[in-house]
Amino acid sequence: MKPSKHLIFALFALAISQPTLAAPQPLDRVAVQINDGIVLESEITNMIDTVKANAKTANQSLPSDSALRTQVIERLILTRLQLQMADRIGLHIGDLQLDQAIENIAREQKMSVAQMQQKIESEGLSFSQYREQLREEITLGEIQRIQVQRRIQVSPQEITSLVKLIQEQGMKDVEYQIGHILIDVPNNPTSEQLESSSKRANIVLERLKSGEDFRRTAIASSSGPKALEGGIWDYMNINEMPTLFAEVINGAKTGDIIGPIKSGAGFHIIKIMDARGLQTKEIEEVRARHILLKPSPILSEDRAKAMLEQFLKQIRSGEAKFEDLARQYSEDPGSATKGGELGWAEPSIYVPEFAQTLKSLKTDQISEPFRTTHGWHITQLEERRKTDATDQFNSNRAHQLIFRRKFNEELQNWLDEMRSDAYIEIFQPETNRG
Repeated sequence: MKPSKHLIFALFALAISQPTLAAPQPLDRVAVQINDGIVLESEITNMIDTVKANAKTANQSLPSDSALRTQVIERLILTRLQLQMADRIGLHIGDLQLDQAIENIAREQKMSVAQMQQKIESEGLSFSQYREQLREEITLGEIQRIQVQRRIQVSPQEITSLVKLIQEQGMKDVEYQIGHILIDVPNNPTSEQLESSSKRANIVLERLKSGEDFRRTAIASSSGPKALEGGIWDYMNINEMPTLFAEVINGAKTGDIIGPIKSGAGFHIIKIMDARGLQTKEIEEVRARHILLKPSPILSEDRAKAMLEQFLKQIRSGEAKFEDLARQYSEDPGSATKGGELGWAEPSIYVPEFAQTLKSLKTDQISEPFRTTHGWHITQLEERRKTDATDQFNSNRAHQLIFRRKFNEELQNWLDEMRSDAYIEIFQPETNRG
C-alpha cells in the first residue's frame, strides 16, 4: 500500500472560553515514496537547514529554495536506494565497528572520544545523532564498494600505458580541483529535448562567464553527482578523473571554464577551480603482519575481540609467537600461511581503519584489537622505510589511479541504473483548503 499523500494535522480541543477552533498545525507528511520506503517532509527540511547552515558558515550563496529542495530530494532518493540495497544483502554496521570508527576519527583529530563528543554536542548535535549519521556514511561507503568494485576491470595494457606516462612525468603530477555542472537529457531524447538542454547549458555557461558564482549555479542547475557540494570534486590528478574530465583538462589553467561538452548523460560544463603540484620524490612504506578473525553466526563480535585480546596476552608474555597464532587462527588466506606477513606496502592501500592503526604504531608495537570492514584484527608494525618510486610502485600506483577513475564512473552508472529501476513518487506539498 502506498503511503498517504495527505498532511497529518494535530487536533486541538475546543477551549470552553473560546468560540472558535484553533487552526490545525501540520506535524509531518510523506514527501517521497521510494520502492517500499518513504522520505518524510521533516527529513527534507532538516537537510535543507543543514545545507543552508553550512553555506552560511562558508559565506557561500545558495540558489532559490525551490532549486535547493529539488537537489536535496534527489540526494535523499539516492541515499535511500543505497540503504535499501544494503538491507537486501544484509549489510549492517554494528556498534562495535562504529565505536572503532569513532575512536579512529578522534585519534586523527588528536583528542579523546569524550573530548570529541563534547565538541560535537557544543555544536548543537547530539552524540547519538552523530553516531547514526556516521553509521549511515560507513554503510553507504561499504555498499558502494561491494556493488561497484565487481564491475571494474583493469587490464595489463592499461597499467603498462599509465606506468609509461608516470615515468615520463617523473612523478611530477598536478592535481586539479574541478567544478562540474551537468545539464541532463532524457533517455532517448527527441531533437527538441536535445535542443532545449543545449540552450539551457549555453545559458548557464554565459552566466558563469559573466561572473555568476559557480557553486551557487551548480546547486541550482546541475544534475551531476556533486551538485549539492556546489559541483566541486576533490583534488584529482588527470589519471584519477572521469574520462570526460581528463580529455579536456590538458593545458587548462585555474579559472578556465570549458564546455558545454555533450555526452550520453547530457551537456557538461567544467571549471578549473584550483591546481596544485605534487613534489613527492619518496614514499613511506611499512612492513606489517596481522591476525584477522571474521565474525559469523558461530563467532560473535564480542568473542572475536576477546580471542584477539587473549592472543595479545600470550604474545606479550612470551607464551606464544605472533606468526604461530596467525598460521593457526588468522582468516586472511593471503597472509595466514606466511605467519600473518603482509609485506612492504604503502599504508594507503589498506582500508582506512587499518591504515590509521599502522600510522599510530611504533616499530615492533602490536595494536589492540580493532574492527574494519573485513573483521577484527591485531597488527604489528615491523618496519618503516622511505623508498624511491620503483617499477613495482609505479605499477601499483597506476592500478590504483585507473581503478579510482573507473570507480567514479561506474558509481554514477550504478546509481543511475538503481534509480531508473526503482518506483519513485514525489508528492508535492498541499496547500491548506478552506
